[in-house]
Amino acid sequence: MITGSIVALATPMKASGEIDWDALRRLVGFHLENGTDAIVAAGTTGEPTTMSFAEHFDVIRTIVETVNGQIPVIAGTGANATSEAVELAKYAKQVGADYCLSVTPYYNRPTQEGLYQHFKAVAQACDLPVILYNVPGRTGADLYNETTFRLAEVDNIVGLKDATGNLERAEELIEHLRDTDFALYSGDDPTACEFMLAGGHGVISVSANVAPKSMRDLCHEALAGNNDRAHQINTRLMPLHSVLGIEANPIPVKWALNQMGLADTGIRLPLTWLSERYHSTVGEALQLAGVIKE
Repeated sequence: MITGSIVALATPMKASGEIDWDALRRLVGFHLENGTDAIVAAGTTGEPTTMSFAEHFDVIRTIVETVNGQIPVIAGTGANATSEAVELAKYAKQVGADYCLSVTPYYNRPTQEGLYQHFKAVAQACDLPVILYNVPGRTGADLYNETTFRLAEVDNIVGLKDATGNLERAEELIEHLRDTDFALYSGDDPTACEFMLAGGHGVISVSANVAPKSMRDLCHEALAGNNDRAHQINTRLMPLHSVLGIEANPIPVKWALNQMGLADTGIRLPLTWLSERYHSTVGEALQLAGVIKE
């Protein structure tokens, strides 16, 4: 089981919108140097919905090759067509990813039985361990806890990224699955500290893109049950957690990476560059988090 700080890695792009492969490799190196526990390749923050299949595959492959076995790689393989999710998972397995992260099918609005059958089909079609991903605010499909409990009994489904930000729901998940080896990860940075202190296993984080060492330290303290130290770190990071959602992810985080000299100004439509009125707000949060100097 992976524990700790798992970065939902942004995909650096040139101003033209072309993927910046050299910057992507440097960004992976930045996380290896700063102790990130695992990397999600081509998850939501990585903009896979604007990529061709070939680009999506190449992003996963490049990250796997650059990591070179030093930490686990979780490939984003979700799709709103089950057949496409299966194809992506099979490719991720082929190039050496350690897990796949499969989001609830978006736009289709499937029933709970449809969600169960979708994820079961993905898990049975490929022996790459599957981490479920529930983010109803983006997909329009909410994976209920009761359906998660059913899916936790399916071979090859090993965990859940819960991005609802609902700690009451999270506590029910943690309590019900406490005596199993099913992994539970927060997908919501502002509530991740409490999620882990309640018994969760880590966070798949946007903030870790720009503050990897601090997020690693927060996770390790929380998982060790060091409440005071975890809260101290989290208080310092909270302004960062908040502003990285000021416009749709990954808009703010790509602007932040640019300010840190880690990425060019590329982003793909329909996403746009961070609105100028938010530049100072995000910049101040980066300073408070110790990411950049005044």
